[in-house]
Amino acid sequence: MSRSVRLGVIIAAIVVLLGGGAYAAVVLTRDHIDKAIPQTDLFGPSESPAGSPSPAGSPSPLPGSDLKGPLNILILGLDTRESIPTWFPRTDAIMILHVDKDLQHAWLTSLPRDLVVNIPAFAPARFSGSKTKINAAMAFGSRVPGQNRPNIAQGFQLTAKAVSAYTGIARFDAGAILTFHGLMRLVDALGGIDLYVDQKTTSIHRQPNGLPRPECGHCPHGYTGPQMTYPVGQTHMNGWMALDYARTRYIDGGDYTRQRHQRQLIEAIVGKAMSTDVFTNPAAFQKIFDALGGTLTFDGRGRKPSEFAYALRHLSPSAISQVGFPGSGVYSGSSYLGEKLDGSQVSYFAALKQDNLAAWVTAHAKLVNVGSHI
Repeated sequence: MSRSVRLGVIIAAIVVLLGGGAYAAVVLTRDHIDKAIPQTDLFGPSESPAGSPSPAGSPSPLPGSDLKGPLNILILGLDTRESIPTWFPRTDAIMILHVDKDLQHAWLTSLPRDLVVNIPAFAPARFSGSKTKINAAMAFGSRVPGQNRPNIAQGFQLTAKAVSAYTGIARFDAGAILTFHGLMRLVDALGGIDLYVDQKTTSIHRQPNGLPRPECGHCPHGYTGPQMTYPVGQTHMNGWMALDYARTRYIDGGDYTRQRHQRQLIEAIVGKAMSTDVFTNPAAFQKIFDALGGTLTFDGRGRKPSEFAYALRHLSPSAISQVGFPGSGVYSGSSYLGEKLDGSQVSYFAALKQDNLAAWVTAHAKLVNVGSHI
């Protein structure tokens, strides 16, 4: 399998959706992609369009050939606490991928999990609306009256509505839920990743041997014992290390740094998938897709993952820009309420709606983050 096809397969699978491949390769892999990746309605039935159009002509065009840009894709990262079925999750990451009209350049940014926004009323969960941290939208929206188990797809609906209200993006063209524990399994299936640690990061959750730190009610952040530390520099990480590093926020820069690290984690996974021949090995290939099945849930608004893989076949990793917005805390007296951004996001999302982010990035170069390696 060629380098470009490996990119299309893995990216379609983890929903950064950066590339594709030749006609024959996509035909051979599209059924496997579409069967491996769970697909469900994340945006709600009232907002789901009809399925893919079927252009006339012979021979029939490859599905996805009529998918046009620009595209906006909403990606939520969750800690689902799989061992606790009644756990009502909150979003650990909110990422927005914008792909330009030509489907050859893209911009990936994040919203802070503690961003204070107006979460709208949501009838399916009997939620009346609230001004609070945006990560709570998942918990509020996933409640089903009369049940004690969360409906994650329903929680995605409310989160998408809150993100749309804040950013002005009226409609997303696709959406996905990534579980961070699933990403841990995916990293291990790839044999680990190489990631540039851009600042010293000390874990609160893991010991150097990878075991969880013991809980401690009176200790800082609730844990005690030796801590795993990630020094600055190129580092090879297995699954638990990658997850731990990308979720650590009690560091310089707090959640804004964590958002950057999460975007870098996605890029590093892509880079490893492109640089290895794992997909030429049938057993390794199946192992990757088994891991993906527990990592990702996808909604292409009537389109399949393989259609996005084909439509974005010309998009390369070097054409992705990572953008981070500065922000600060919001307080009522001495009580911490959450975060607010510094205002740079207003012009960013205005440029996004005009599909003019290339010019915006040129004018705001200091907000473009370095990638997973230097």
